[in-house]
Order: sequence, then C-alpha cells, then structure tokens
Amino acid sequence: MRVAVLGTGYLGATHAACLAEAGHEVVGIDRDAERIASLAGGRAPFLEEGLEESLRAGRGSGLLRFSTELADAAGAEVHFVCVGTSGHPADTRSGGIDVSVLEDLVTSLARLLDRPALVVGRSTVPVGTARRIRDLLRSKAPAGDAVALAWNPEFLREGHAMADSRAPHRLVVGTVDGEGLATLREVYADWIRRDVPFLTTDLETAELAKLAANAMLAVRVSTVNVLGEICEAAHADVASLTEIVGQDPRIGRDYLAPGPGYGGSCLPKDLRGLLADARDLGLDVAADFLGGADRVNRWQRERTVRLAEDLLGGAGGHRVTVLGTAFKAGSDDVRDSPALDIAAQLGEHGATVVGYDPVAPAAGLASAASAAEACRDADLVLVLTDWQEFAELDPVALGTLVRHRRVVDPRRCLDRSRWESAGWTVCA
Repeated sequence: MRVAVLGTGYLGATHAACLAEAGHEVVGIDRDAERIASLAGGRAPFLEEGLEESLRAGRGSGLLRFSTELADAAGAEVHFVCVGTSGHPADTRSGGIDVSVLEDLVTSLARLLDRPALVVGRSTVPVGTARRIRDLLRSKAPAGDAVALAWNPEFLREGHAMADSRAPHRLVVGTVDGEGLATLREVYADWIRRDVPFLTTDLETAELAKLAANAMLAVRVSTVNVLGEICEAAHADVASLTEIVGQDPRIGRDYLAPGPGYGGSCLPKDLRGLLADARDLGLDVAADFLGGADRVNRWQRERTVRLAEDLLGGAGGHRVTVLGTAFKAGSDDVRDSPALDIAAQLGEHGATVVGYDPVAPAAGLASAASAAEACRDADLVLVLTDWQEFAELDPVALGTLVRHRRVVDPRRCLDRSRWESAGWTVCA
C-alpha cells in the first residue's frame, strides 16, 4: 500500500522503516530539513540499533523515501500521524499534554485529502483528542466523510524501537464503528501472519492504552525507588530484595532496578498526562495516587543531590564528575534526563560539574572525552546512567586520578564491595 508517515522522530522513523520492510511504499514527512536529509542518506539522526541498516535497505529497494513537503503525502492511502506531543509548555510538571503541533498538522493534511483515505493517529494524546481530530478531518477535508480515522498507539522503548516495531507485544487499534479496520489489517498483514495480537477497541480506550501502560511502569519504578531508599536506611540489600520480589510471577523482574528517577520523553509526560485526565474527570483519589508516584520520582533527583552535598559538606567549591547524561543506557536521548537535572542543581549550588557519556551530549556541562578525564581531580563521582562501560571501570586505577575517593551510585551498577575494598566511600 502507499503509506505516509508524518513525523520522523523515534516513533516515525522506525515505523516508516519497518513498514517499508513489510513491502509498503512509504514516504516519511518532516519539516526538519536536517533530519530528513540524514534519513534520506541512510543515517539515523539518533541512536537506535538496526535503524540505519533498515533505512539503507528501504532506500535500495525504492520503497522508502523522505521529504519535507507535506504535499508529497497527498497520494497515500494511509497516513500515520507520528508527531511528538509534549508536556504543556505552561506547566510541564502538572500534566496537560500539548497537542497543538498535532492539530496544526492534521489541519494542513486535511486540505490535501480529496479522495477516500485513512488517517491513523500514533501520537500520545489526552483522552478525547481523537474524536476532535476526526471531526476536524471531516470538516476540513474535501473528501469529507470519506476520510476515516483510527488510533493506533505505540509502545516503543527507546534503544529498542526497531525490535519493538518488528515484533510488538500487541497492536492496538481504536475506531468508531470499525472504520478503517480492514485497511489496517492489510497494512499490518505481515505482523498478523506472525500471530501478533491485533486488539480492536474504541477511540478513548486506544488513547488511554499508552498513557496507562507508561503510568503502570512509572508507578513501578517509583515503588522500587522507595524500596531502595528504605533498604539504604535499614542497611538491607536492595539487589537481593528485588531478586526475591521479582521471582514472584505476579510481579516479574522488569523495571525493578532502582535509580535516580526515570526520565526521557515518555514516562514523565505520560504519567502527568494521565494525571491531568484524572483531574479533568474529577477523580481526586486517582489524581492523588498518580501524583504521588510523580512526587517520588522527582524526589529521587533531589535525594541524590542531597546525598552528594552531604558527602561533600556542601557543593560549593567542589569538583563533581557526572558519569552518564543520557536518561538511560542504550540511548543518546537527554530529554528530561535525571543526570542533567542533578548536575544542574549541583552547579547552582556552587559545584564545578564535568560530564561524560559514551554517546549522549553533556548539554549545559563541561564535557570530557573519557570517564578517566572526567574524573581527574574530582571530589565526588556520580554514576547516573548505567552504561556497561561504567560498571567495568577499575576503582584502583580511577582512585589515582580523583582528589577524593567518593562515589554516589543510585543506579547500583558498580560492584560495591570491590569499590569499597579500593578505598572508596560508596553511597546509593
């Protein structure tokens, strides 16, 4: 089928590449000319395993192309809307997902739709948005009611987006009266043949599916961080505790790693988005519960700053090394990165902060070319992204470079006994 993918960030670029792998004729559209040039040249503009190979294969087959012109999408039978949505700029911490970019794009797209077409929303939106988009399309498109809308939320993990696109745990499609389902079954025929569950529902449930999934994960991370703090206070071993808890089949082991708080573009935004929906619906208890998970997450960052300052006797005048600036290992994404937030707070309190990450930019920080260089003359080292490179650091060799052997490891990726044997004070 002829398919347009509108928006080529993590979601759109991987979706376009995987649709081309499935044999569809795909055009990816984005107004970011630099990104489009990169994708058209077979180069991924962000770290995502397997994407560049897929881009080059799609270009070679002639099934995948990219453009900055929305008009190049006019002939498509199916239009996947994959533009990013964000926390509302007026108050990113309270929720309120901003869909203004999405609505502007749909308005522009509608004017091009002069024949029957299916528009498929994949962006994360507040509940109720899809019906407004459906009305907007039909009022603005020359084809009117011949334009159908479906909502097909994504459940991708950054760093694993290609794997998750090729082999998703489920495909969720929300519609009104089943419109567009036959077309989407054709688009996803390759996945359906491989027995990927194809779950159909209404628009509102499909909108909530992504928010609900990420809220569940966010609450889980907040819970394990609370357990980590309790273990530190009680002199218990959180690694052993999570191993014990994770053996329970009702709980499982995924997302049971404590840390300095979750970050990235999804979990914080989606939890706060669901929180905003709960408030709008007048569900005070639900809002209190979700808000509590969000407060726990923010506290992890503040707690790490306080722990660092306690070890230093105050941040002012001290040199602090931050190892890891990406919000998680396997990604070069620094959006809402706990590491950068913690580094900024320590800098505001008077510390000189030097950052190092194998792939991510140390935005706003003095940047070093290696972990060893970053640690030279440090009064304190913080390990804030759980890259394997950091777990493999030699504490004896590193101890000869720093001014004081003190490390804060909220990710628990270091072998604590090994580091303590090398004369380091280790806190988590």
